[in-house]
Amino acid sequence: MLKEGQNNEIYRLLNNVVPKSVLSNKNRNRSWIYGYNSKYDIVVISKTGEIGDVIEVSGLKIALPKAPKECIQRHADKKQQYWERQDIPKQLSKIQSIFQWNEMPSEFKSRWVDYIEQEFDYREEGCWFMNRGVPTYITGAHYMYLQWTNIDVGYPDYREANRLLYIFWEACKADKRSFGMTYLKIRRSGFSFMSSSECVNTGTLAKDARVGILSKTGSDAKKMFTDKVVPINSRLPFFFKPIMDGMDKPKTELAYRVPASKITKKNMYDSDEDEIQGLDTTIDWKNTDDNSYDGEKLLLLVHDESGKWLKPNNILNNWRVTKTCLRLGSKIIGKCMMGSTSNALSKGGDNFKHLYYDSNVFERNSNGQTKSGMYSLFIPMEWNMEGFIDRYGMPVLETPPVEVLGIDNEMISMGAIEYWENEVDSLKNDPDALNEYYRQFPRTESHAFRDESKQSLFNLTKIYQQIDYNDGMITDQYVTRGSFSWKNGIKDSQVVFNPDKRGRFFISWVPNKNLQNNTISKKGVKHPGNEHIGAFGCDSYDISGTVGGVGSNGALHGLTKFSMEEAPSNEFFLEYIARPQTAEIFFEDVLMACVFYGMPILIENNKPRLLYHFKNRGYRGFCMNRPDKVFTKLSKTERELGGIPNSSEDVKQAHAAAIESYIEKHVGLKGEEGDMNTMPFNRTLEDWAKFDISNRTKYDASISSGLAIMACQKHLYQPGKKESRIMINFAKYTNTGNISQIIR
Repeated sequence: MLKEGQNNEIYRLLNNVVPKSVLSNKNRNRSWIYGYNSKYDIVVISKTGEIGDVIEVSGLKIALPKAPKECIQRHADKKQQYWERQDIPKQLSKIQSIFQWNEMPSEFKSRWVDYIEQEFDYREEGCWFMNRGVPTYITGAHYMYLQWTNIDVGYPDYREANRLLYIFWEACKADKRSFGMTYLKIRRSGFSFMSSSECVNTGTLAKDARVGILSKTGSDAKKMFTDKVVPINSRLPFFFKPIMDGMDKPKTELAYRVPASKITKKNMYDSDEDEIQGLDTTIDWKNTDDNSYDGEKLLLLVHDESGKWLKPNNILNNWRVTKTCLRLGSKIIGKCMMGSTSNALSKGGDNFKHLYYDSNVFERNSNGQTKSGMYSLFIPMEWNMEGFIDRYGMPVLETPPVEVLGIDNEMISMGAIEYWENEVDSLKNDPDALNEYYRQFPRTESHAFRDESKQSLFNLTKIYQQIDYNDGMITDQYVTRGSFSWKNGIKDSQVVFNPDKRGRFFISWVPNKNLQNNTISKKGVKHPGNEHIGAFGCDSYDISGTVGGVGSNGALHGLTKFSMEEAPSNEFFLEYIARPQTAEIFFEDVLMACVFYGMPILIENNKPRLLYHFKNRGYRGFCMNRPDKVFTKLSKTERELGGIPNSSEDVKQAHAAAIESYIEKHVGLKGEEGDMNTMPFNRTLEDWAKFDISNRTKYDASISSGLAIMACQKHLYQPGKKESRIMINFAKYTNTGNISQIIR
């Protein structure tokens, strides 16, 4: 466990979430209830009525059980304290079913009933063990995985990363608002075996229930069922194993007729088979399809390799269907355990990316649920990389000064991060291989969703250099989220900026007070006073609602020029990518940003309502004319409103070239070993990486940012003065003699 106040990349210990007096009283009365506690905004995963530490994992606040006075401890020396699986006693290993147990002598049953009861308690409540002198909690599901799940290499190792995953999963099960989890993972992290173990654990406990399995293809789901779920089930100890209906090694369905009844001192002598009632629970798999499990009721749905669904199958469409299998009205009756690495965006990764980000616990609707209903979890590769886990299950992140004994009894001389960086360095000249490596072993969410470089119009190397650099920063220290508003609510007065976690604006620079709201009035029309500092670009929309509620976002970007003012040079300082409830709200947002910064704006004029909004409010002077034509060559509408068309092929090419040039000069490293440029907006960087000039409508951020670049470089697009081709030759004459003669 972490010490008080200590943080790391995956989770952090929270202090004083519950007042000490409340914590003490409720622990004394054992009155903490398993599930979500709205008063303290915590998810209690303790089933003992007592809680201890509160930790935050991926934004979810989780209250762990209170540590007992005594933990499992098999060694007094702290260095010898780590997870050690215990084999089933030989006398019990010979018993294959509950019926054989019933036939055993009473003396034999009395000797082993306490052991069996203890195993049921560990399965239900989890357990504590000493790990290098630190009391460490694992959930019941994690205990079943470590102690009773036989996988392809024997029994699994204990890993801190998996402990946190199971704690997060337990919180998802306990939280009545959650449909489960979507886990963005690294390759070979053991998720398929862990989720298979959970299938068996859930299926052998529940009555009259159904557990389902889906994967990227039907054959993958079948293989997971036959090669993982069935063997795990068959190797359970007799006291956890229900009687099955059908074959021992089925191909399509595990069906449990008789439950694994908990053996206690009260019932250990019972042997009447007629009193045992069946579970009527099944575990099965389905072929991969958008409508898999449609109309069925599921207690648990395991989604393996959900980031690799290829067309025509779509994980987003499937989740919309299967989500209904986990609910009855407003009540959530089942959970989904979803996990995957991500394919390239065009090969199923983009749909999984949307589902993952729709599961952000910080963005909930009025019912307290995320957009997808699930909770997202990401664990960086260095925390779960084969070959870099010490004997205590902890990752060896940095290269140690002295070799460390690994969990596989081999010495670890290099840290996971250094190893990863060496691999990245060796692939830097092969963009596609590098991006594949990033997707398989991501250190950030951005790595996990890297796309294929061959599909990018721009320099992906520089774009991803910048994204990686941004991922390593504490974003809140560089970018502020917030909203603009008119001072005292009086329109067309002065604009103020207010930090707001729900705001639609992301800004990295605010001008000095004397430069804010710098507008100039000319003949009753307002003009920007800071045109020499920078400009905005905007991709607008005209219609508030769309069919099905789906439409492109409005986008606004602010970019500085080189100037003598106290302002950054050639840097994007504002990003806005959103679709408010009405178009008028978007128009007003854009107007307020322009007024606050006192900068002009270049807007696409194929959707003219925003241009009319500026003109009707007296801000026509802020709307730039298209820079590639002189004023006398503009159409009547262009003279009236300003703006630039997006249909012209010349404009499209100039727009893409502007972004390309900006990326080469101002994104990523400055030279081979130079400093890093400043471009803090990852959404825009990712949009550039995917930009397709033949289908521009999907890339709102690219359109907007490109227009901002063109606005700041308008001198490059101004038509030059052409020299006249009319030649006037005056005749010349010789004046010798009486008559002048023309000189030919």
